[in-house]
Amino acid sequence: MSQGFRTRNLLISHPNMNKLALYVSFLHLLFAHAVAQDSPPPYIAPDYILLNCGSSAANSTSLDDRNWEGDSHSKFSPHNIQTISNSSTPTEQIPSVAQVPYMTARIFPNNFTYSFPVSSGLKFVRLYFYPAKYADVDKSKSFFSVTANDFTLLRNFSAFLTMLTLEPPAAVVVKEFIVPVLRTQYCLNITFISLDSYAFINGIEVVSIPNNLYMDNTNGTGIKFVGFDTIFYTFDGTTTLETMYRLNVGGKDVSGVEDTGMFRTWVDDSPYVLIDNFGITAYDLPNDTIQYTTETPSYTAPEIVYKTFRSMGINATANLNSNLTWNFTVDAGFNYLFRLHFCETLQEVVYLNDRVFEIFINNQTAERDADVILWSGSRGIPVYRDYIVLIPNGNRRKLDLLLALRPNVVSKPQYEDALLNGVEIFKLNRSDGSFGGLNLDGLVVPTSPEGNEKLTERKRTSLRIMAVIIVISASVIILGFISFRVSKKAKILGSRKVGDSNCLPLPSHLCRHFSFAEIEAATKNFDDGLIIGVGGFGNVYKGYVEDGSSTVAIKRLKSGSQQGAHEFTTEISTLSKLRHRHIVSLIGYCDEDREMILVYEYMNCGTLRDHLYSTDNPPLTWKRRLDICIGAALGLEYLHTGANHLIIHRDVKTTNILLNENWVAKVSDFGLCKIGPISVSITHISTAVKGSFGYLDPEYFKRQQLTEKSDVYSFGVVLCEILCARPPLVRTALKKQVNLAEWFRECYHEDKLDEIIDPCLKNGIKPECLKKFVEVTMSCLLHDRSKRPSMKDVVGGLQFALQLQGSSCDSPNFPELDD
Repeated sequence: MSQGFRTRNLLISHPNMNKLALYVSFLHLLFAHAVAQDSPPPYIAPDYILLNCGSSAANSTSLDDRNWEGDSHSKFSPHNIQTISNSSTPTEQIPSVAQVPYMTARIFPNNFTYSFPVSSGLKFVRLYFYPAKYADVDKSKSFFSVTANDFTLLRNFSAFLTMLTLEPPAAVVVKEFIVPVLRTQYCLNITFISLDSYAFINGIEVVSIPNNLYMDNTNGTGIKFVGFDTIFYTFDGTTTLETMYRLNVGGKDVSGVEDTGMFRTWVDDSPYVLIDNFGITAYDLPNDTIQYTTETPSYTAPEIVYKTFRSMGINATANLNSNLTWNFTVDAGFNYLFRLHFCETLQEVVYLNDRVFEIFINNQTAERDADVILWSGSRGIPVYRDYIVLIPNGNRRKLDLLLALRPNVVSKPQYEDALLNGVEIFKLNRSDGSFGGLNLDGLVVPTSPEGNEKLTERKRTSLRIMAVIIVISASVIILGFISFRVSKKAKILGSRKVGDSNCLPLPSHLCRHFSFAEIEAATKNFDDGLIIGVGGFGNVYKGYVEDGSSTVAIKRLKSGSQQGAHEFTTEISTLSKLRHRHIVSLIGYCDEDREMILVYEYMNCGTLRDHLYSTDNPPLTWKRRLDICIGAALGLEYLHTGANHLIIHRDVKTTNILLNENWVAKVSDFGLCKIGPISVSITHISTAVKGSFGYLDPEYFKRQQLTEKSDVYSFGVVLCEILCARPPLVRTALKKQVNLAEWFRECYHEDKLDEIIDPCLKNGIKPECLKKFVEVTMSCLLHDRSKRPSMKDVVGGLQFALQLQGSSCDSPNFPELDD
């Protein structure tokens, strides 16, 4: 497990301190066990296995009074275990390391599998490693992978190198996973795969957990992605979780035997609270009972987690000017499940709006109006909230992720404060079933005992230096938060400054370079009366160039835009090379005087969105809508197959489909586009998720894997809008905002499409045409992207629908489309 999931009695320190820590820890565990005996755990695991690897003893008892079975003659081990593996004891024994299960190990020179007959459902799988020296085996050269049925839990793993990175330092490594065992899998097979070296393990723990505890889909919608209010993650049996952090916020460490029957360890959150506002810890009255519910059963978390908490304190002025913040280090390129535990236990907080606060994860809003009393219904009733957080790949493999709380001043609560009781953070596996590998870059691993001693001393020295750095960093953090707000705008714009064209050579030979004076003249000094559109990049003006003889559309980057230099140069470098009837033409650009401006051909009829809903424009006929769909589809087909390289638009939507005076549709806005894979062996691009709410391909969002089929999904949402004249996010009869694609799919399966079709079209669509159009739309919206059609197939389907419609609706006769 990661930094936040650790055992305090395993710290490396002075030998006398180790003995004292061991003694105190032993008394603590005995006391905890007595408490556990007095209060039986609320959950009894159907499968509960403790395997002491490398041990020939039938049973051994660990310090927490749990019985471990030796693997030498276990039914879980292969029958030829003695010939294909070795048992060993470490030659290095640190006093703070427990005898069971760490003082024996099973060594595998080749692949080795333990088979655990278990019931179906979710299991905690805990792997215990003590990377010491075993006989003549070099601990620094042990690299291996571990699989559990179809999941890769560890890849290219080194317990020794992992131990060196632990903070605080520890002598052992514990990895915890949640693994689903399907009904068709009667065994949990844990396989160790040696990578031209050897694999080893000291202990394995398998514990059943309630199926609705961490991967519950019974709410019908899934778990909300932070930053995307209408996109949700659902568990489908292909997901496993790795525990990264489990914190008892505001309280002490909670050992496994103090847990609710699943032997989870909860650790003090103090090391993770940022120093600028450390928060207030509180312990409520010991006789104050926690009232569990069916929504939050008694096994969700121990009572001590809900009885202790961290808040901001009573100084309202200070609270309003700061956040209560925790910092977690995570691996880039993964989704994370955040579970936040809450319980109001203070006597004075009993009513709605007594304490309301905002929750931010990774600098994005997770909750605007967190009111624990509203969620729970009463004081003393625990609740939790789950969120999925996407951490895209970047230049670094490790990133700092912030969890921040602050009072909600808009709600005007009785107490301007925030509250948190517990945190659990899990990493979700990638689509290939793995959690990735260990970053070994830059690590020098000595191979001799002398080198190991030097490394140990070097580690101690580095830790002393780190202690000094932490002290210095405390002041830097405070100054950093001040400078963060000042520099945030510059960071949003990227590394390239506005007006600095040295970042990327702009192709003036392919499109015209306008001076800023020309742009000012063309827009009458950016007259508001000439604004014809507003987007994420900025305002779009109607302009006149060539002494007023040519009409153009001029898009100017606005101050504070979430887009910037990268989108500007991407648009120019991509669009200047594209020439197609259904792709909007880029005429030129301006890049001076700290301005970034794009000049396009003028499209008289505006955007497709302008003619669908919430508009004074007359409704489009069905045949005209079909023609527009076909034109836009032809433009996307050209991007996917007709250009020099596959181009994925990544932001297909009705506001990015423009219409000229003859109602010819043209795809526009290429600021987010990506060049697709150039090798047939590469099926996708791993990239940060960008796009627009309501149009995002859920597979792209979930896996961060971009393909041209992501454009197909987005175009499917456009087809929904064409037929239903609804925005991509709609409110249902239940006053609930939902994704139009999901609503369309639901109405289709319930045979209720006639209820949501644009009333202007109901008498103008032939049934056979409607059937074909809906068929094309549904195929675009398939969750499995491999089953979605290509844009060429979409074009063919829409053209066939147009043939089926015939001439039943008025529409100008378009000339033959010339690519």
